[in-house]
Amino acid sequence: MRKPSDMFDRDREWAALVRFATDEQPGATLGVVSGRRRQGKSFLLEALCQETGGFYFSAQEATDAESLSVAGEALTRHLGPVVPFTPSNWAAVVDVMLRMGQDRPVPVVIDEFPYLARANPAIPSIIQGAYASRRTERTASRTRLLLCGSAMSFMGGLLSGNAPLRGRASLDLQVNTLDYRLAARFWQLEDPRLALLVHSVVGGTPAYRTEMIRYDAPRDMNDFDDWVVRAILSPGSPMFLEARYLLAEEPDLRDSALYHSVLSAIAEGNSGRGGIAGYVGRKSNELAHPLTVLEDAGLIERERDAFRGNRTDFRIKEPLLTFYHAIMRPYWPQLLRGTATDRIWQRSKRRFTDNVLGPHFERVCREWTLHFAEDRFGDWPVQVTAGTVNDPAGRTTHEVDVAAVGHSDGGRAPLLAIGEVKWGEVMGIGHLERLRRIRELISGNDKYDSSRTRLVCYSGSGFTDDLTRAAARGEVELVGLDDLYRS
Repeated sequence: MRKPSDMFDRDREWAALVRFATDEQPGATLGVVSGRRRQGKSFLLEALCQETGGFYFSAQEATDAESLSVAGEALTRHLGPVVPFTPSNWAAVVDVMLRMGQDRPVPVVIDEFPYLARANPAIPSIIQGAYASRRTERTASRTRLLLCGSAMSFMGGLLSGNAPLRGRASLDLQVNTLDYRLAARFWQLEDPRLALLVHSVVGGTPAYRTEMIRYDAPRDMNDFDDWVVRAILSPGSPMFLEARYLLAEEPDLRDSALYHSVLSAIAEGNSGRGGIAGYVGRKSNELAHPLTVLEDAGLIERERDAFRGNRTDFRIKEPLLTFYHAIMRPYWPQLLRGTATDRIWQRSKRRFTDNVLGPHFERVCREWTLHFAEDRFGDWPVQVTAGTVNDPAGRTTHEVDVAAVGHSDGGRAPLLAIGEVKWGEVMGIGHLERLRRIRELISGNDKYDSSRTRLVCYSGSGFTDDLTRAAARGEVELVGLDDLYRS
């Protein structure tokens, strides 16, 4: 089935939905589609229904009675019965949806499903009952029911544990943000430096370019500062409040002040549980729940230290949240007035480089190493994280920005590469010497085989001639912005 011409990328997601929706096998099936808001889930599902003649219904925040009435009206419009369909309960709605697939495979989409389940928590159990294995309505139907939602914590629990629908779904599709390379193409940014700057602010959410700021992209590097002011920091822009809405959209994030404080702590560079607790003013064990909720919501991720198994770092997944907490939140009262936006941005540019751009560049370098660099290091990494290496002789520790680990076929896992990342610094021989020292320290590690570990320097500002010559001799790998976006 052809993909709509106005759909950017999403080839994998479209193919999965088409396979699910057109499956000729008998028996109704169930699928779940999730992802944060503004990633294009509804666009995908509406296009699927248009191409296949399926039924698309988007729920609203409403009482159970109103939602039931609206669902009946939508089914009446789609099916055109002689008498309007006025269901008295959700079991009747699901039965009608199953009967829609009696003659052929047909996708039936319930978008914003969490709204329905919040008003009537029994709906997942009702669907479970309708999908009972020997129930005639299910076995005689080829309805392909798709439940879609943006509340990540809710959708993540829909098929887990003892949830009613666990084991019932034959599709569990997550629509994620575009990766940094796809985002550059989507924003039509050919300059890799400008592309990285834009991605460090707005990430890869498609709707931020289309619906939110109406295709306003910086024309070149000289326009970047003006773009930040007019598109992000201006109270008249839809992007101005977006970071705050990201938390408000998650129903499980009830204590918004606490969650904002946790995100601010991480944006300030406190990636460990102890540092976050000290910043927030709570005991470390009191943060287990809020950190888990933020992780389930897809707003942060936990990353295990490559060399210290008992240490976990937390990082913000959505760049806009980092930008908001590092740049906007400290000046929120002034930004609301909209009278000193230019001055606030100029004053914040150093902070932007240190707290937003630098950490984001590290994250992109790890992403490149994991997904695009298998030819550079002899094998495909199965894990790429940061790490901390003890140096007993020097009575210090060394931070490793990139540690790429290969697959272990028994014995120690191969440590494919270790790397240092610098955004605003021209890297030289001193950085290589530091990596050599770290490799020596790791050589005594029982966990990894470092006999073939490559040393890598990642820079957003270039490399000295001495380091370039060392790379020509095979002593180090050099990765610049062009490599990240084009190789």
